[in-house]
Amino acid sequence: MEENKKYISVRFETTNKTYTFSTTDPSVKNGDAVVVETQRGMEYGHVVSDPFEKPNVSLEIKEIIRKANEKDRKQFERNKADSIHARKICQEESDNLDLKMNVISAEYTLDRAKITFTYLADDRVDFRELLKVLASIFHCRIDLRQVGTRDKAKMVSGIGVCGRELCCAKFIGEFDRISINMAKNQLLALNIQKLSGQCGNLMCCLRFEDDAYKSLRKDLPKLNSQVEYEGERFRITSMNVIAKNCKLENPEHAIFISLDDLIAKGKYNKPVKKEDKGEKGEQSGAGK
Repeated sequence: MEENKKYISVRFETTNKTYTFSTTDPSVKNGDAVVVETQRGMEYGHVVSDPFEKPNVSLEIKEIIRKANEKDRKQFERNKADSIHARKICQEESDNLDLKMNVISAEYTLDRAKITFTYLADDRVDFRELLKVLASIFHCRIDLRQVGTRDKAKMVSGIGVCGRELCCAKFIGEFDRISINMAKNQLLALNIQKLSGQCGNLMCCLRFEDDAYKSLRKDLPKLNSQVEYEGERFRITSMNVIAKNCKLENPEHAIFISLDDLIAKGKYNKPVKKEDKGEKGEQSGAGK
């Protein structure tokens, strides 16, 4: 039976993460709805890959329970509708108990054996009494899960300053660490308010665009460094590595040139490669 086993990637509606499951059903294909067993219970998801050979992992890979049928689909849609009402009830009961929590979402497992409530809170919440109240209302297992503001933005979604759907909701599965240095690599003004997304943290695009900007700036001088161009001394006051141009200024005048011209005709200290730093030390500023 092992030789007939194939592996597929499954994604659930509430997350952009993909999980690997196995199947011996040769009819399972990309786009199919399937029923699987996860740590949270029985769930309804969609296959997002063609069947592939066993991945090189040591963890146990669970087999899908079955391809979803019409009954499963209707149950899933019913659960989604009921979850909206369940979230409101949870928020009302937490308010009655004077708990400082903002309930973001509720989600049933497919068999309704468990419901997970996700909430935001500034501090740790003692929700033991709330658990008792909710269990008496819903008659199933209750899971209360606290998340951060980035998780909330991912779940709620929205439109970013770029005019597109938020990256976290559209395609990002795991959150990476984002630093202000990534904004510096893009030569952006360090205005935290403008660099922050709807979650209040630095925008995710700074992270996944970082490698591209590092590559584009690899052989270029630093902003505000001195350069000699066509016999005159200038300071580089702005640079656009996407448009491939820059602005050079001195007390007399300012000029705009392409980065190709700057590299070909400008005289400045070239960036030092990491392996050369030990011998040459850091170089910055203008060529003497």
